[in-house]
Amino acid sequence: MTETTDMPSEAGGQSADETRRQVLYWRLMSRLFSPDEQPALETASLGIVGDLGLPLALLDPGVSVDNLVQRFPDLAAEFEGLMADKEHAAGDEVRRAALVSKLLLNVFATGSGNVTAGQLESWKQDAAWFERGMGCEAGGLRHSPGNEELAKVLAGLEGDLVKRMHLREVLADPALAAQLTPSMSLIEQLLRDKSNLSGVALANAKALIRKYVDEVAEVLRTQVEKTSAGVIDRSVPPKRVFRNLDVQRTIWKNLTNWSAEDERLYVDRLFYKQTAHRTTPARLIVVVDQSGSMTDSMVNCTILASIFAGLPKVDVHLIAYDTRAIDLTPWVHDPFEVLMRTNLGGGNNGPVAMAMARPKISDPRNTVMVWISDFYEFGASQPLYEGIEAVYRSGVKFIPVGSVNSSGVQSVDPWFRKKFKDLGTPVISGHIHKLVFELKNFLT
Repeated sequence: MTETTDMPSEAGGQSADETRRQVLYWRLMSRLFSPDEQPALETASLGIVGDLGLPLALLDPGVSVDNLVQRFPDLAAEFEGLMADKEHAAGDEVRRAALVSKLLLNVFATGSGNVTAGQLESWKQDAAWFERGMGCEAGGLRHSPGNEELAKVLAGLEGDLVKRMHLREVLADPALAAQLTPSMSLIEQLLRDKSNLSGVALANAKALIRKYVDEVAEVLRTQVEKTSAGVIDRSVPPKRVFRNLDVQRTIWKNLTNWSAEDERLYVDRLFYKQTAHRTTPARLIVVVDQSGSMTDSMVNCTILASIFAGLPKVDVHLIAYDTRAIDLTPWVHDPFEVLMRTNLGGGNNGPVAMAMARPKISDPRNTVMVWISDFYEFGASQPLYEGIEAVYRSGVKFIPVGSVNSSGVQSVDPWFRKKFKDLGTPVISGHIHKLVFELKNFLT
């Protein structure tokens, strides 16, 4: 044991445990900000970890957390909830510091240079352990309130790793492509580069996009099913059948007919529950900004549009735009085909999209228009807002969406944000369940 790890507590000074924790965290900071090892910190940390009875592989950034847990299964339970906001057992602060350092080092020290498909997947597994350490399920940090900024950082790190990977070469090799699991960062790169792919590489790219679309669609379909249905249509008289009988209301309304002599309640009027929902086909018009900054929202909302298109009596139209607009309605039932027809990047010309969308409005009060964009129009702000205001005033339910993505917060033009708030239809941002709730209540 080194002299550092055996330091006794002193009056007025820090305890030996505090010193050990400090050594571990100084070593972590050193490794995060510099690729060079600090011999004194490395030696002291080895002594601390050995003294704790932890494997020395804990300090090796080349050993993934997943691999460490496979070799030392008992550590799995210790990593779970390690950094969660909860009470931890007293006296294990040094051990926790060693384990926390491992998670932080493996996730946030991503280095530089080229990245292989295997390294990307290893990082994603470590990121999943980091999420478990935060008290979330793997992939659940992005949905955890209060962790939006951290989720955004993780998404940024993954995006950087994907960019550093020779993706075209990986896709051209079936064995390497098989190592990839789809994620938003990977899908964004595939969509950006799809026009440069062909043959085996294009086929592998399509398979990854299709797999991701199917996985997200399954999650969103479940959310749609769980979300409460729309409001009861009070204009439709209730059906006078036994299953709709409102027993409590019937008794209450007939209490004046109670006969004390007979000890009976005489009912002269029955009351029924109203169960009728919207019967007129509703029209959903989704307008998607396909500029690069909106990729996550575009993918989520394209898939969501296809799910609502599968509901009875919902007529869905889909328009994508940058400097031009394209009507993707013929493929709205297949989000994969929609995504393959989009072109990420370019500027914004909302008025062009509005010119294509407005003719689709035939019954304003039975129409909802969802507009997904950051609303940075670069010179066309006033014309676009005037078109939106006219649509809203006509009776259309207009829902501006700044972000429904994995990382939460999205930049939205402050001018538009204020205008929409004043109009009474504030911008939706955050998790997609907010949009699901809004649409489900209007359309069903």
